[in-house]
Amino acid sequence: MKLKLKFKYALVLIFIFFGVGFQSCDSEYLEGQPLNAISEANVWVDLALVESFVNQTYGTLRAGYYANTRMVTMTDDGYGIEKNSAQLVQRGEVTPSNMGLLGAMWSEYYTTISNCNKFLSNVQGDNLEILMQQDEVRTNRMIGEIKFFRAYSYFRLIAFFGGVPLITEPFILGDDYLLPRNQYDEILEFILNEFDEAAELLPPSFDAKNKGRVTSGAALAIKSRALLYAASPWHNPGNEKVKWQRAADAAKAVIDLGRYSLYPDYKESFMEKGNFNQERIWEYVLNQQMLYSGEYRVERKMFPNGSRGWSQPSPTQNFVDCYETTNGLLPDNDPSFDPNYPYTNRDPRFYATVLYDGAPFQGREIEVFPGGIDSPDGNEGWNATWTGYNINKFIDESILSPTNTNSSNPNWVFCRYGEILLNYAEAQYYLGNEEVAREYLNMIRDRPSVSMPHILDSGVELEKRIRNERRIELFAEEHRFFDLRRWKITADSNLYRVNVTKNATTGVKSYTYTPFQSFILPEKMHLSPIPFDEINRDPLLEQNPGY
Repeated sequence: MKLKLKFKYALVLIFIFFGVGFQSCDSEYLEGQPLNAISEANVWVDLALVESFVNQTYGTLRAGYYANTRMVTMTDDGYGIEKNSAQLVQRGEVTPSNMGLLGAMWSEYYTTISNCNKFLSNVQGDNLEILMQQDEVRTNRMIGEIKFFRAYSYFRLIAFFGGVPLITEPFILGDDYLLPRNQYDEILEFILNEFDEAAELLPPSFDAKNKGRVTSGAALAIKSRALLYAASPWHNPGNEKVKWQRAADAAKAVIDLGRYSLYPDYKESFMEKGNFNQERIWEYVLNQQMLYSGEYRVERKMFPNGSRGWSQPSPTQNFVDCYETTNGLLPDNDPSFDPNYPYTNRDPRFYATVLYDGAPFQGREIEVFPGGIDSPDGNEGWNATWTGYNINKFIDESILSPTNTNSSNPNWVFCRYGEILLNYAEAQYYLGNEEVAREYLNMIRDRPSVSMPHILDSGVELEKRIRNERRIELFAEEHRFFDLRRWKITADSNLYRVNVTKNATTGVKSYTYTPFQSFILPEKMHLSPIPFDEINRDPLLEQNPGY
């Protein structure tokens, strides 16, 4: 397993920072020191301990299949049984004191920022010189990693909340803890500068034992995403071309590296056998320590209940309707589409992403009709899908009887080359370069396992195709939540499920579609509210409009 924490170093750091005694450590420095004489100051001149701190900071990132795929359940693409924590967001009922799944975002990212500030305040001056003498390349790489984490955390905060307090130094006793919010654009420029500096310090790749660490390409890729968001309608109401040009340039900088390309097999690219493939720009390595936190048990979480899974999360009919037929048309626009056979001749990515009634799976067919093995009447019926669909993306159907420990181990992909091509296509569209936009959009559709007809549309229809392509290509990768908001889309509609019935005599199936929950996205929810507890602690924080 790559990038495993050096467990003994991690323990030492915990003991040092909390003033607890410990028994041993592998550090050469510590071997010559009395165990009761180690101070925090000593940590920052020991390269191994400093790296252990960096490794722990990786662990503060919100990552994995439990945390990250839950984002889709706050959109119109997925549904999860979350005791209202996700549905609250889908129904547009979020308040500062009742934020559902959004409630932890503020504290989680500021926790990472706090770690980064602590590191950067200590790895400077004499300490930095001592570390550089031990290993300059390694020291620079660690500084680059920490700058990346801080930039990424601030990017996520401004994507959720808009302007937030920009804190770059650790708090000490006597500091003023009451801080106002900085402007979105001010924080954006800080983020871009941090990513640029990180890209200069980070290597383009790592050896086998260090795979999973962030690279220079990862810094440039998340910079591309940040600039795309900044150029979008929510943060660019005047549609300033200079902002779209910056977004285009940032995406093209990643493309021009020549390091990345689309993985031929769309389905396999998200599985364990696709770990560290040429499309993945930044991926997070999960390990056995995460088994019981839920991050690792992908099949147990996503398999249909007939195969001992929890059906979480479930794709909605709204999402399924976005898949074109193999003619390159949406079902409603394709005269050849037969509603009696709705899953025939669809975009190959549909079959790689969604398990539907009748889909082949583990030598059988998925059965969500009443009495079917994957319905509420089947094995572990309480875990049956609520929408009539299960996720096929990420999972490995060769896993039999999944449990907490019997699971595949796909890395979580934070960023991949397919997104960068879509970023570039969108930016070029808004710059008026529609031919270039179509060229890069069609690269996605030319993936060997996809081979969908080329998009030839222009104008508003091309914009719709770009947005739809992002929706299906990037499903459950944490993009839809932000795309809806940055495009300033509002909604007052419903989430739909499929109801499948099977004639017991003829075996013929029929399909109806019914709403099961509202989906409401008011304009005020384009930004999340700042948690009530944070406002209560810091009266200088101004709440977002409408809350």
